[in-house]
Amino acid sequence: MTTHRMTQRSPKPLADPNRPVERAVTAALVLGVLAGLGWIAGMIYTVAGWSL
Repeated sequence: MTTHRMTQRSPKPLADPNRPVERAVTAALVLGVLAGLGWIAGMIYTVAGWSL
């Protein structure tokens, strides 16, 4: 009869952070967050201008 042993394996890293695709995705996400923050600041400025 065959037995199955549960073995602990060290988790492999998902991806190498030095890969160019990873850098491009990270840069796109950072630019997206900055654009979103700029849009929110613009909306707050616009709404604040209406009350003046």
